[in-house]
Amino acid sequence: MQTPHVLTGHLAKLTTHIDAVPHAQVQYTLTVGDQELHLNPLIGQTIRLEHLGQINCSHCGRKTKKSYSQGYCFPCMQKLPQCDLCIMSPERCHFDAGTCRDEAWGKAFCMQPHIVYLANSSGLKVGITRINQMPTRWLDQGASQAMPIMQVATRKLSGDVETVLKQYVADKTNWRKLLQSDVQAIDMAQAANLLLNESEDDLEALLGGLSHQDYQWLDTAAISMRYPVLEYPTKINSHNLDKEPVLEGKLMGIKGQYLIFDTAVINVRKYSSYLVQFSS
Repeated sequence: MQTPHVLTGHLAKLTTHIDAVPHAQVQYTLTVGDQELHLNPLIGQTIRLEHLGQINCSHCGRKTKKSYSQGYCFPCMQKLPQCDLCIMSPERCHFDAGTCRDEAWGKAFCMQPHIVYLANSSGLKVGITRINQMPTRWLDQGASQAMPIMQVATRKLSGDVETVLKQYVADKTNWRKLLQSDVQAIDMAQAANLLLNESEDDLEALLGGLSHQDYQWLDTAAISMRYPVLEYPTKINSHNLDKEPVLEGKLMGIKGQYLIFDTAVINVRKYSSYLVQFSS
């Protein structure tokens, strides 16, 4: 018989782990306050998630009626470097202009090597991430395949490369398509070659004046990930804890940051810093 669990605290994004073997299944951990729970064994079981009506900023702790940038209050969203516009649009980085919200933070997070990658989530897409965020970034997106194609010296340069490539391939995941089925596997190496050939002139215009200390092409094999899903929904019903504080049902699977119930799906990361009670 399954041991019951009750966790109460502020919700955080799902954390992931995958063994370094081909086609390994992604393992998920739920974090509620200072408590953690391995979720994979609960798939197929009935669970309950309740928003207790309080949200606290994950940075300063103050109560807030609304969560901004996935867990912050409005004042922190306005002043913290991790909430700046250039986080979502790295090609708009303004560190070199001397207007970074926090220079030390910028040096530690943005003026560091980044990876430009291709992923197969709801289809082929291009993305960027810091080196130490592989494969976490791909797992958070629910990618079934991923392959690094370039390493660059800064976050801004990775954003510039992504801007070029997204003229030829998507840079967003279709979350509804992601949650409706397993995506069809593709030949990632072939897809990369086709994309780079198509964008060759634009990339040369961007990179032609740079040295190989600024960027280098990678020859890295694609990796594949499997997600713990018993059954995909035929119709996507997204649950909103602000409108309906209780979500209860059978947990049918987990993919990306989504819990897939037999009644609805919910993006856990969207509700970071919400005070909740989880029970199974």
